[in-house]
Amino acid sequence: MARRRLLFEKAMEKNEVGHLILYGSGGNGTAVPWITNWSVTNEVVCLITPGEKDTMFVQYYNHVPLAEKIADSSEVYWGGESTIQSVISEIKCRNGLNQRIGIIGPLQFKAYQILKATSLDLVDMNQDYLEMRMVKSDEEIDWFKIGASLSDLSIKSLENEVNPGLNEHQIADIIERAYIPWGGRTGIHFIGSTSMEKPSIHVPAQYTSNRIIEKGDIIITEISVKFGEYSGQVLRTFVLGTQPTPIFRRLHETADAAFEEIFKKIKHGSTCSSLIEAGKLIDDAGFTICDDLIHGYGGGYLPPVLGLPSRRTEKIPDITLETGMMLVIQPNVITLDKRFGVQTGECVVVTEKGCESLHQSKRGLIQINL
Repeated sequence: MARRRLLFEKAMEKNEVGHLILYGSGGNGTAVPWITNWSVTNEVVCLITPGEKDTMFVQYYNHVPLAEKIADSSEVYWGGESTIQSVISEIKCRNGLNQRIGIIGPLQFKAYQILKATSLDLVDMNQDYLEMRMVKSDEEIDWFKIGASLSDLSIKSLENEVNPGLNEHQIADIIERAYIPWGGRTGIHFIGSTSMEKPSIHVPAQYTSNRIIEKGDIIITEISVKFGEYSGQVLRTFVLGTQPTPIFRRLHETADAAFEEIFKKIKHGSTCSSLIEAGKLIDDAGFTICDDLIHGYGGGYLPPVLGLPSRRTEKIPDITLETGMMLVIQPNVITLDKRFGVQTGECVVVTEKGCESLHQSKRGLIQINL
């Protein structure tokens, strides 16, 4: 936390701002929990001023008691009738209305209008925050490993408990029951199930359906479980009660090969171009992807976000990997006609000599025996 506070103050000095507003609302806005540990529920603002104790204004009133307990390094208050007006009053008390004010987070338009009407000189510091989050400390990585372990529990539960006759909602229940007893919280659990003989999906869906799974189905999953604000991300494909059909076997062999080739390329100093080049074996095999091939992780969906030329033309980010960056390698290999698809992958961390997975789930296509 001391490291993070120093990063904020350095960014404030660079942008010549006297006060910094961290904004969150409706579960969005990762900067607030990063410095306070308070997971955003409804609207919340944390005000940072060098030399002053951080002050956090929370909506609703009944959320204040828990916020006081969790965000114990901040002064915590109810946001009142208008959270942003309460923040402005605090800035006035700190003689800050004649100073530039930095903003980080998804500030609502109405709140922005109120701030501007007070003649405050506002500075967008979201890019500064994004850069802070891209390289993790050793302490952060330890916490992300907990989220990764909880995510792995779901993969094991699916392998042990999925049977024909269940629907996708019940599969989601199996996923959640694996980690809820350990204090885990749902990040995402995307699920896609379909017949291998007559497939109807090629990428996991964001919402579950009442489709009944049967022997001979394939199930594609993407799971992120959070411990506090720290989650892993693990992606696996399951075959139910039979051998994979030849096309699905080829797809997954290609996905596995792409994962391993990219994994080998990731290290301190690697370029985005080298990672895309490693993934091109998917194109060479006559397939393509739907989901992103690789993306940064840990505190949001972070850069670099990389695809393949066969999916769409994208500018390659001018980013060089650094020790402490986290990435998700997730080759969602599909046929060109988008009829067949599989997905595999997991969250990894960049090290000086290479890359290290945060996960323990076995890789490869997982066969569920009945």
